[in-house]
Amino acid sequence: MSKKYSVKQVAELSGVTVRALHHYDHIGLLKPAMRSEKKYRYYDEQDLLRLQQIMFYRELDFSLEEIQDILDNTDFDAREALKSHRERLIQKRQNVATLIETVDRTLESLEGDHHMTLKDKDLYEGFDQEKIDRWNKKVDEKYDPKKVTESRRNIGKMSKGQFKDVQKEGDRVTLAISKLIDQEASSPEVQALIKEHHVWIENFYTCPAGMYKGLGQLYVENPEFTAFYEKFKQGLAAFICKAMGYYADNSLR
Repeated sequence: MSKKYSVKQVAELSGVTVRALHHYDHIGLLKPAMRSEKKYRYYDEQDLLRLQQIMFYRELDFSLEEIQDILDNTDFDAREALKSHRERLIQKRQNVATLIETVDRTLESLEGDHHMTLKDKDLYEGFDQEKIDRWNKKVDEKYDPKKVTESRRNIGKMSKGQFKDVQKEGDRVTLAISKLIDQEASSPEVQALIKEHHVWIENFYTCPAGMYKGLGQLYVENPEFTAFYEKFKQGLAAFICKAMGYYADNSLR
């Protein structure tokens, strides 16, 4: 009989949270090979290999729905998928190396006692310009034009240093929330951080209860937003959405 792994063991081996594994089971993305009489989940080696594929595709910014469609396709070939992952990860590694060089050049210019001398295109070297253009188009089509204008105006007023500080603050709050993912979304500790998250959002535009709750929904409905939060922690997009909804209903009325 092949070795069986409990949910806790799989979480420890993979770094995927127990909450996320339960979610994968719930949506049918990763069903455990068996359940005990007490309904405990147990995974086998094939399940671990499927989880590896899920993690690879998540790293490449695929949504959970897209991953499930790929893995459940009768034509799916694990070996060919791994070869494809390898090629894309190599390309990603090259892009990261280019981004590091861009950051280094930018820092050299900022830390020198003079104005930025880089060309505009140098600031974005290593970024996917097609994705940037697509995001901007989606923003213009989907969101309240007044809020989009307000956000771009507020960003435009920031110095490079201020914008960098705002970005760091957003990452700090998101990382702190991710560390509490095993708590209830309504817990005082989580809600205190969600309050900081709301304050951070208002660096860009005023965000009343309805809008803030809608923003949380966007984190789980938009694959690119979901992928961003899932990089911090598996299951974070859904967790932060729930926490934002609770905060909007109970603290922003």
